[in-house]
Amino acid sequence: MPGLRERLRGIFAVEPVLFFFMTSTFIVFPAFQQLVIAKVCNEMFPTNTTVCDNPRRLNGNAEIQRRSSFIILAYSGTLSLVSIPPALMLGSWSDQGGRRLGMVLPSLLALVGNCIFIAMAVVESASVYWCVAVALVTGISGCHVSVFLSCFSYVADVADASSRTRRLALAESMVFIGGTVGFLLSGYLLQNYKFLVTFSVCSTFHLISILYVLLCLPSPDLNTLAEGQEEEDGPSLLMHVGRSFRVMLKNRPDNGKQKLYFLVICTFLNNVIVIGEQSILLLYLTYKPREFTTEMYGVFNSTRMLLLGFSLMGIFPLLLRYFGEMTLAKMSAFFRTASYVLMAFSTNTWMVFLVAVVGAPSGIPQAVIRSLSSAIVDLNEQGAMFSFMASMEALCIIVSAVLFNGIYPLTLTSFPGMVFIVMAGFAFISLIFIQWISEMPTTQPLQSDQD
Repeated sequence: MPGLRERLRGIFAVEPVLFFFMTSTFIVFPAFQQLVIAKVCNEMFPTNTTVCDNPRRLNGNAEIQRRSSFIILAYSGTLSLVSIPPALMLGSWSDQGGRRLGMVLPSLLALVGNCIFIAMAVVESASVYWCVAVALVTGISGCHVSVFLSCFSYVADVADASSRTRRLALAESMVFIGGTVGFLLSGYLLQNYKFLVTFSVCSTFHLISILYVLLCLPSPDLNTLAEGQEEEDGPSLLMHVGRSFRVMLKNRPDNGKQKLYFLVICTFLNNVIVIGEQSILLLYLTYKPREFTTEMYGVFNSTRMLLLGFSLMGIFPLLLRYFGEMTLAKMSAFFRTASYVLMAFSTNTWMVFLVAVVGAPSGIPQAVIRSLSSAIVDLNEQGAMFSFMASMEALCIIVSAVLFNGIYPLTLTSFPGMVFIVMAGFAFISLIFIQWISEMPTTQPLQSDQD
């Protein structure tokens, strides 16, 4: 039994943290969007309950869609602005203080945020703008950005050079497996139990994640600091922010500095697409002529996430035996571009589900990007590097919200799929940068102290 436990620890470490956190996140986001739509409808039609009780009329009302889109924009913008400074500080600090705080703190504050959502759902007179308070509370921890930088830094700490890409791909796949479970649960819970039970289930997943980190996750050996680093940085939080920037500005062999910048751009574009898609997708699919129900929306997202996770966990490691990781990243970026074009012109259910099949390899480029970035920087710079990249992910929240939640209402009556054409353009630009990186000198992977 102890031998089995050790073997499982060799395969799984932070993966359960990512799974539980992302499962809750993917339950919360559609639930939050539905709560916003319901609150907006109740404020617009306080005496006419037939409109708000009819999902077809509710989701087909253009004014409700516009106002809901604006409030989601306010939520996303607030969350983005608040979460960037904590993410910048936490990553560099974690190189010395450990990775576990960045996994626990977001779940703790997410519990508080879920309590506010529950209060909004239970108290009918509660303003829809209380959701901005949730963004403030959860953003202080860095939210999912802190979880990502802590988990991926942890994997870089414990994985050897030969297995780093596969381990990061496995960790990345937990985002999609969590999405599969989360979207399935969200559709079922919202359809049958409404908001109180839905947000309570989210809180349960966060609690499980906290207990796993505190009781089951061993701390990696962090005795890899460069000599004098602790004295140089000291206890100042601002010094940790400065260190994140110094790591990114540092000159490196084999055009490592330029390559790192290109990888940051690819990360930025990838997350602009992902966050923008999640901000718009529910509004888009429930609008005519697709008119998805909440349950159908959950089934679609679960199917898509399952395919994404299966591609990373099963197909990607198999293909690595025959193709280089950069070749696979470029092929996947191409399929992703095609999937967004198809989504833009989808008018019925089977076309929407075909998007999930075409875009199944879409998670591969980001796993490769994280692996290449980890190989460029020193072992004592992993947290600072992932911190900077995670801050770019946080910045993407407001950029995506402003861009896509701005475009969608303007094109709603003419061509609602325009937002996905823009996403396809960003995915193609990312493909160009990946091609550029593949033509640069190969960076020799850093060896872990645990080799």
